[in-house]
Amino acid sequence: MHPESEAAPSAPLILLIEDDGSVRKALAFALRIEGFRLEVHASAESLLRQEPPPAAACVVFDLNLPGASGLEALQILRARGLDCPALLITTQPKPAIRAEAEALGVTILEKPLLGGALPSAIRELLSR
Repeated sequence: MHPESEAAPSAPLILLIEDDGSVRKALAFALRIEGFRLEVHASAESLLRQEPPPAAACVVFDLNLPGASGLEALQILRARGLDCPALLITTQPKPAIRAEAEALGVTILEKPLLGGALPSAIRELLSR
């Protein structure tokens, strides 16, 4: 997908990777309302086709994506030089997933996402 943005050009660019169409639309809507610029992808492969990766302020991704998982995609992006905060959205992550996320410096945000949990988590990551 192409960048979808109505925010100010100076607003932080968030890469959102979510395969579930209704969840993707809801998250994108919530982030746009909060003033973020977005580039939205339905799969990791869609994002990984871009060379070099976009200069993002933060990457938000689902763990279970078709093809490469969210964590696999992030490992590839990191190897390509993308060095920004990352946020993993998942449900009840197992200890192995938590350990892998921690090793990659990824913050986990567990579903269900209530209220302004996602924009708040992104702002917290960007303020570090």
